Amino acid sequence: MMRKVRIEELNGVAVLIFIVCTLGGVAASQAVHRNGLAIAGALVGLYFLFAIKVVRQWEKVAVLRLGRFVGLRGPGLFHIIPVIETLSPYVDQRVRVASVSAESTLTRDTVPVNVDAIVFWMVWNAEKSILEVENFVDAITLSAQTGLRESIGRHELAQMITERETLGRELQRILDEKTNPWGITVQSVEIRDVKIPQTLEDAMSRQAQAERERQARNILGQAETEIADKFAQAAATYKNDPTALHLRAMNMLYEAIKERGSMVIVPSSAVETMGLGGTLATASLGGAKP
Repeated sequence: MMRKVRIEELNGVAVLIFIVCTLGGVAASQAVHRNGLAIAGALVGLYFLFAIKVVRQWEKVAVLRLGRFVGLRGPGLFHIIPVIETLSPYVDQRVRVASVSAESTLTRDTVPVNVDAIVFWMVWNAEKSILEVENFVDAITLSAQTGLRESIGRHELAQMITERETLGRELQRILDEKTNPWGITVQSVEIRDVKIPQTLEDAMSRQAQAERERQARNILGQAETEIADKFAQAAATYKNDPTALHLRAMNMLYEAIKERGSMVIVPSSAVETMGLGGTLATASLGGAKP
């Protein structure tokens, strides 16, 4: 971590000034034949190399003078006194993402689950994040893992599967209470995945299948009941109206023989009872091939 900070501190502007001062000192020493000018130019360039700093637009850095906080710098170009003043690690104030997971955590109904979540957070007060906590990135990650386990323990498995947004909002509230004193805010938490043991998953699948079969049988039984009621109503109508019964029988015969090549065998007694001799002959002639 410290090495990364040192590399960031050696910015292009400071390097350019160092090169210009060194080359200028060498050129001046050759012109007047005094080697001390080359050394002086190199020393001046070395001073500016560590004194001139550049902070990017989304960053802040704290300046410590003999160990005491004197203020924040950035974004842009600024100057410090080497050795006397030092810089804290650069603080990125953009929205950042932390991936957290809780493995084999028991829900309120004692079901072990593995939960993966994503935390979106940002530093809103760089001074607090530098002075109040040693490593706020690790603090956010560990706090998110602890908060995720606490949230899982307060919910049942069915709630975690169907109400992920509620679980995410609760975890965001827990984390925000912890991180606000550090100058950090948690913008949102998204539950990415909830995994349960394979044996439990198979049992839940069988339970769901049995429930669907039960619903299908209930629907089928209800349909049979409705059909039986309709048949009972039709029977009552046909019982009191023989003409309607004959017309229904004629319609059924017509539907059976209207397709070409169809043949229906009807007992002669039924034909005589319904008076369908002429009707059947007409239907047969109409269905015969030309």
